[in-house]
Amino acid sequence: MTDPAHQYTATSIDEKTVDADPSNLFQRWLDEAIAAGIHLPEAMTLATATSDGKPSARLVLLKQIDERGFVFFTNYNSPKARDLDSNPQAALVFYWPQFERQVRVEGTIERTSAAESDAYFKTRPRESQIGALASPQSEVIASRKFLEQQAVELTKRYEDREVDRPAHWGGYRLRPERIEFWKGRPSRLHDRILYERQGDTWSIKRLAP
Repeated sequence: MTDPAHQYTATSIDEKTVDADPSNLFQRWLDEAIAAGIHLPEAMTLATATSDGKPSARLVLLKQIDERGFVFFTNYNSPKARDLDSNPQAALVFYWPQFERQVRVEGTIERTSAAESDAYFKTRPRESQIGALASPQSEVIASRKFLEQQAVELTKRYEDREVDRPAHWGGYRLRPERIEFWKGRPSRLHDRILYERQGDTWSIKRLAP
């Protein structure tokens, strides 16, 4: 059987012909990864730094993408949230090895509105809603049993009603200032196309691999 990603591994990207809006190119690449059946194509590395510059990184899931930016959701009491609130700049990396494609995003961060966070929370599976309430994310806990007991108690509490979005859980939006699209090519002569925000438009440049 032909690998569904094979048709994309031989393609290239050209700074003279790419879409003027990087969000359109990103959406096309993401759609193609989804169509190919790649596991968790929306997974992205989120890099943050404390106010004094100490970096950290972890994988999170992209939940929304539009002209305003890239949206993910998390616990506002978590270390990454504390980083983002004190130093509202971050970087994202998407990597689809089956396509030899990578996207790097850098920009500023802001919290989504409460209405946006409420709307997304309602779309989550009920078990995930309970989990958001049950877990004191990144805090030291005595055992897994503690989490399981929390989940059981909350399931009973919300048995006959909707699960409330906890005030400490919500979204962040990264407003991109730089987006780089990388496409693997033979002999390590890879394509690297850089978009940089210029007011309401984008400049487009080719970088050496």
